[in-house]
Amino acid sequence: MRSYLAAEPALRRLELVVTRRLDGLLQGEHLGLLPGPGSEPGEARAYVAGDDVRRMDWNVTARSAEPYVRDPIADRELEIWVLLDATASMDFGTARMEKRDLALAAVASIGFLTQRLGNRIGAHLLHSSLSVVPARTGRAHLMALLQRVFSLPRQGSSVPGLGAALERLSRTLVRRGVVVVVSDFLDPPEGWERALRRLAVRHQVLAVEVVDPRELTLPDVGLLTLVDPETGRRREVSTASGRLRRRYAEAAAGQREAIASALRGAGASHLRLRTDRDWVRDLVQHVMRHRRLARAAAVPAQRPPGAAAVPGQGPPGGGDVA
Repeated sequence: MRSYLAAEPALRRLELVVTRRLDGLLQGEHLGLLPGPGSEPGEARAYVAGDDVRRMDWNVTARSAEPYVRDPIADRELEIWVLLDATASMDFGTARMEKRDLALAAVASIGFLTQRLGNRIGAHLLHSSLSVVPARTGRAHLMALLQRVFSLPRQGSSVPGLGAALERLSRTLVRRGVVVVVSDFLDPPEGWERALRRLAVRHQVLAVEVVDPRELTLPDVGLLTLVDPETGRRREVSTASGRLRRRYAEAAAGQREAIASALRGAGASHLRLRTDRDWVRDLVQHVMRHRRLARAAAVPAQRPPGAAAVPGQGPPGGGDVA
C-alpha cells in the first residue's frame, strides 16, 4: 500500500496539472440531464410564436434585425459516478506511467473540473472486491477519494468481472447523472456490453479506455516471458519472429476494434488514453470534438425552417465533462 506521505504530494502535483492545463479551457455550464428549465441563459435561437418575450436577447436581435431569444438551461446539481477498474491488469506499464496511474489521472481530471461547480462525485472501486465511495461534494471529499484510489495495493486475486460491477452500479443509482467507466476493458465485451447499454439508457456514459503500447505491438527483444496478471499464467515467446509480431499486432487491433464497437453499440462516449501519450491533450481533443458534434446536432434542430444563423452564436462553452 502506498502511504499518505507519498500520496499527498503526488495528488497535489496532479491537481496542479489539471487546473493549469485544463481549467478555463474545459469549464462551462453542464447541460441539465433532468427535464425542466433552469435559471441560467442558454444559446440564442430565432424567436417563434409563443415564446416568452421576457427571454428576448436584445443584443442579438439588434445585430441580426431578427427577433432572438435565449432558453434557460438546467442548473441542478449533477451527480457523477466513477467505476474504476483497479484489477491486476491495470498494474502494467512500459512507457511514461502504469495504466493504474493513468486511470488515477483520468478520475482526478473529472473530479477537479466538476467539484467546484458543486457537483457530487462518488466511486465504485473494482479491486479484490467491489467497494463504494458515497457521492459527496467538496474538495476534501475528492482528495479522500483519490487518496483511496492511490493507496489501493497491487493484487492478483480473482474479482467480480466488469459486467457484474456495472450491473451493481446500475442497481444502486437513483438519480440521473454522468457515469464514467475507467478500465482497460480486457474482459470479453459480451460480459459487459449489455450492462453498459442499460446504464446508458438513463445516464450519460463516458468510457475511458486505458491502453499501454506493449498491448498493441511486440518489440523485437528476443526471448520474452509473458505473464497474465489476472491468472498468473506464464508463456515464453520468441519476439525475433516477424510472423509472430504481425499476428500479435493483428490480434491486438482486432481486440481494440471489438472494444470500440461494443462501446459504440452500448451508447457510451469513448475516450482512449495511452500511457505513452500526452493524456491531457487527448482529453482536451475528446471534449472539444464532443462539443462540436453536440453543437452541430443542436443548431439545426432549434432553428425554424428558413431562419438564418447568427454568426458567432452557439452554445456558451457548455457541455459536460464527457
